Amino acid sequence: MKIKAIIYDLDDTLYDCSGTLVDAARKRAANAMIKTGLKLSEKQILEKIEDIEKRYGKRINLFDKICEEANVDKSIGAKGLEAYNADVVEDIKLFPDVLSTLNALKDIKHIIITTGKRTRQELKIQKLGIKDKFDYILINELEDGLSKENCFKLIMEKFSLKPNQIIVVGDRIQSEIKVGNQLKMNTIQLLHGRYKDLIPKNDLEEPDYKIKSISELINLTKDIEVKNIVQNQKIVVIGGGTGLPTVLEGLKKYTSNLTAVVTVTDSGRSSGMLRKDLDIPPPGDIRNCLVALSNAERELSSLFQYRFENGSLEGHSFGNLLIAALTKTTGSFEKAIKEVSKILNIKGKVLPSTLENVHICAEFEDGKIIKEEDNIIDRENQNVHLRSKIKRVFLSKEAEACKEAVDEIQKADMVVIGPGSLFTSVITNLLIKGIKEAIVNSKAKKVYICNITAQPCQTYGFKASDHIKKIINYLGQDVLDYAILNNKAPSYETLKKYEEEGASLVENDSEEIKKLGINVIEEDLLEKDTEKRVLFQKKYLLRHDSDKIASLIKSIILNTN
Repeated sequence: MKIKAIIYDLDDTLYDCSGTLVDAARKRAANAMIKTGLKLSEKQILEKIEDIEKRYGKRINLFDKICEEANVDKSIGAKGLEAYNADVVEDIKLFPDVLSTLNALKDIKHIIITTGKRTRQELKIQKLGIKDKFDYILINELEDGLSKENCFKLIMEKFSLKPNQIIVVGDRIQSEIKVGNQLKMNTIQLLHGRYKDLIPKNDLEEPDYKIKSISELINLTKDIEVKNIVQNQKIVVIGGGTGLPTVLEGLKKYTSNLTAVVTVTDSGRSSGMLRKDLDIPPPGDIRNCLVALSNAERELSSLFQYRFENGSLEGHSFGNLLIAALTKTTGSFEKAIKEVSKILNIKGKVLPSTLENVHICAEFEDGKIIKEEDNIIDRENQNVHLRSKIKRVFLSKEAEACKEAVDEIQKADMVVIGPGSLFTSVITNLLIKGIKEAIVNSKAKKVYICNITAQPCQTYGFKASDHIKKIINYLGQDVLDYAILNNKAPSYETLKKYEEEGASLVENDSEEIKKLGINVIEEDLLEKDTEKRVLFQKKYLLRHDSDKIASLIKSIILNTN
């Protein structure tokens, strides 16, 4: 979707307010407070302002805080604020690239929304000489004015704009950036002035983009229009384990039109204990996807991932326990997931592939049958790669698909399968009655992301085509449109560790895959060594890079639209 308007903040966005103008305003405020009875010198007050900002940050009401610490009436602070906003404006100049940027983006409406005393803000606009350079200028009075949100809504109504047709540019994450995000607009923080180093309290204060100069808008506007194309595509990602959250983390930066359909056959560790004790589906993979899509404060997301390290709760994550408790109090695993989705303010949907408490089973080529995922994986067996290969997998009982998951797949523009453990994280979903049929009948583009390494317990010795042929066995021929393969080798040291455990890089036999009528895309998809994370009871893993995966999926969407 085309960008039709850019809303700019004024101060420290179109000109430098952080130097002379601020210093002069603070001196005026200090002297006004002194005249009103504050027993401090101008120098002491200015030093106190600096000290308060260091201690409390830029969000604090400076003048109220000075009064509080000096134990004087707040009316003195009010006089300081009044003087700070006095109708006096020193010489100010536009940033040098503002006019050239406006000219380069002349097909877009340019709007200023600024909050402050009207006469003072009008004087700034006059001194900058920009009154005729913008399509609309809205000055919002400090007192009795519109909220920032209503100002933005007024602009949408006046120019008949949708939120994703608007870019909001400003320096304050707690003001224009936050409100722009709330209204689903595209937000850009200009890294300049007093507020450039503020740390977001939550995802609503996190801008979509950051720039150091206004001229960066010229190229960034095109990038945002591309993002809007992706946003309009409904994407369903199917899988489980650690692979699915990785894909979600990357895609949520491009779209909220995103649904995760998650396996529920995990039987190990915390999930295994809870499903055995409480007769509920396993919450672990669901929890990881909810956190991956979370827009809640970072502390809350961290809390959901916290694992108890001792006592009777050792090994359990807080998130798993909460989902289990909500399943009991709401009477439904499905309702529990929706409640946690609200708590974490997730971007998209997380749905189980089935609501039934079902296990995956495997029949091996030697005729042996092993039940339950944890036994199939057999984590403690160092020679697991030497056992017979898996012939087929099946469920412990027939399980009906979650209706909402089926609906989402049927409406999807793109279905992404994997990455993840081939049998226990990916194919296990295809065994659920209704999931396979929904994928096959969907008009969506179907993409399979192959694992980076073959897993000793499931795919020892598998090439990329072997993974795909197994998917075809369960999904059917002529269903997959694309196969995404990693072509970047890790360090020798990392590879050696894998080989010691009977694992190896998946060989990309692309020609064999092309014979199956599938488009092959080979890219460097490896997460950087510096970003590797230790997972519970697991060593460092080779992982897909979430941003690289998302960028590649974005490219497929753009090339097919």
